[in-house]
Amino acid sequence: MSFFKKLFSNKETTQTETGRYGAFWIWFEQHQQKFHDIVRENDREKFREFLFNPLRKELDHVHQGIFYLAGMLDQDTAEIVFTPDGVVPNIVFIEELVAAAPEIAGWKFTALKPEMDINQLYLEMHGYDFNKENLSFYLNDDEAYPDEIDLVMVHDEYQAEMHNPFTEAVYIYLDNYLGEYNAIMYIDHVTVCSKQDAEKELIPIDKLKNILILKNSEISRLNSIQYDHIDSDEYSILNGQADDGQPLTVMLNSSILEWEHKASHPWMFVMEVRYQGQDYQGMPSEQDYDALEQIDQELYEQLSDKDGYLFLGRETGGNKRTFYYACKDFRKPSKLAAEILSKYKDQFEIETNILKDKYWHTMGKFGL
Repeated sequence: MSFFKKLFSNKETTQTETGRYGAFWIWFEQHQQKFHDIVRENDREKFREFLFNPLRKELDHVHQGIFYLAGMLDQDTAEIVFTPDGVVPNIVFIEELVAAAPEIAGWKFTALKPEMDINQLYLEMHGYDFNKENLSFYLNDDEAYPDEIDLVMVHDEYQAEMHNPFTEAVYIYLDNYLGEYNAIMYIDHVTVCSKQDAEKELIPIDKLKNILILKNSEISRLNSIQYDHIDSDEYSILNGQADDGQPLTVMLNSSILEWEHKASHPWMFVMEVRYQGQDYQGMPSEQDYDALEQIDQELYEQLSDKDGYLFLGRETGGNKRTFYYACKDFRKPSKLAAEILSKYKDQFEIETNILKDKYWHTMGKFGL
């Protein structure tokens, strides 16, 4: 299957997701026959001019950060695979976009890259081949973090001076071998090294999928664990100074940070809200403080502990306030973050991240 990879989207719109998805598919149906012909012809110049550019403009109105692959699934069926390219918060928007797709003869729409037969998976990048003949792996074990999947990939021709290109290629290979969703869900950390630097016995790469399925079936015991002591939790207020001498104030749920079942809430949701605090030693003005408290309240009301979202703490100072939540799932925080970004975009610069962090290492910055 021949694919072309594309990147879209630079702006937010004020339409609801449902309206944006519907508008996109109405537009797509109007042009689908022309698009089908372009994909079937496999002409790169036509693809860029008559498919990539129009799709880019329309997907700008859906959500930023959507990539896609397009090609012929068989003689009659064209396929578009939408992918977040590793950006977890964008997964839910792709899933919803594809779920809203109409039935169109001759087309298949897929959310996230599907898994491939390893015997048919050959990747060439940066002048090197990546396939089952030259890739192997092992898993690191850490008694302190027993449920983390720390994968070490080994390439026969790995060059240390090309670490980043090799790592990029390995991530792409894993996405295609395991399927993009499985790669994100199954693996916590990936590193790449040479055979000479390997610290354990190497395992053929075609064994990886079954081993990860087994490991994650063992970890599934964590799915039913809930935190039910939130009403009796104790909070700590820490006051300190940043490197530039400006004040910092940190509020932490000190009770929950000692919880032994952290891995049951493996997703760390971090929202950083930047404000103009130059006249207040990096702290917010009264107006900004009130708005920040409103954001705090919106997050707390929407991300309930009963639904699997745990407020860990917040940090204020240095012209920003940062919120930290541990989550069972990433979808609701992703959508809530987009809503808050749209609502407060004229007042604050807001950045969010959702990352796999089973043992809440992110909170280690506070000495925990």
